[in-house]
Amino acid sequence: MAIKSHSLFRSWQYRSTAGGLEDNLTLNNVPMFQPQANQHLVRILAASLNPADYRLSEFQLLHKLVFPKPASPGNDFAGYIVKPAPGSTLEPGQLVFGSAGTNFMYGGAMSEYGTALVTNVVPIPRGLSIVSAASIPIAGLTAYHSIFPYSKPGSRVFINGGSGGVGSFGIQIAKAERRHVTVTCSTANVAHCKLLGADEVIDYKTHNVLQALKESPHKYDLVVDYVGNDHDLFWKADEYMNPDAKFVTVAISHHLSFIRYMLAAEYMPGFLSGAKRQHVTVFGKPDREVLAKIANWMVEGKIKPVIDSKYKFEDLREAYQRSKTGRARGKIVLEVAPEGEVAV
Repeated sequence: MAIKSHSLFRSWQYRSTAGGLEDNLTLNNVPMFQPQANQHLVRILAASLNPADYRLSEFQLLHKLVFPKPASPGNDFAGYIVKPAPGSTLEPGQLVFGSAGTNFMYGGAMSEYGTALVTNVVPIPRGLSIVSAASIPIAGLTAYHSIFPYSKPGSRVFINGGSGGVGSFGIQIAKAERRHVTVTCSTANVAHCKLLGADEVIDYKTHNVLQALKESPHKYDLVVDYVGNDHDLFWKADEYMNPDAKFVTVAISHHLSFIRYMLAAEYMPGFLSGAKRQHVTVFGKPDREVLAKIANWMVEGKIKPVIDSKYKFEDLREAYQRSKTGRARGKIVLEVAPEGEVAV
């Protein structure tokens, strides 16, 4: 099957993030990619936003040293194969999802076309929508890798931050494999977290989270921090966690106080830092097997896609503004192409 190609396509790009990523984005016409031997050329139909898109690019030293000029944001995409990599079993026109580009910090998913490494893409199973597939990659992989290696069926897991993109996956992934889940969220999201399967919910608007954990009759086997806003949760972890339990941090921030905390928690010996539990830092890493597993769980109904909002391709700036409020419930998705587009 031959796919119609174009010489130019539209891509959201930026050269600076001074004043905020969203204020520097421009929609440009750019030449069509010439993919490398280990890359597919893909038509992007939908893409989802992640806080890492702007938190890292807005770290000015990192942006100056690492980011290309111009750069295009976005990692998570769903679309179809235009030109498969040599030797691939994927076919032109086949629906796929995964990670765009070669670096999650500037993958270029906020574009009409993109490239994707063969190791970062899987087929979309029958019964899963384009938007739902686009919501999975970073959030789903991060949730999975922050929970599964450090717990087992029956483990008591505490998730700090249950209503966002990663947290919504975290609750459901943990419950899919029989963990007991306690989460934090605001008053407005208590019912949402319970609907996703949380066994217990701590409303941080009305309760002191650390105190509630210490007062629990049970010790926790794993703590997963998707927020990173209260470092005492780690420094006082021995008061509510089992001795061999791990404390996993996923949150990303370029603020100096957070960097100091992470360095002390992760790298300083406990007798110097005062840490009484092992700290682990987790980032969502490419994993085709896990992507396929989460997608199949969605088709089976074990996991529900949680979409906060959808934006038109031309409204990416507004989408990032929504993300920066910190009030998104689940994932924010950019509809790059009109709904129902198929390969031609």
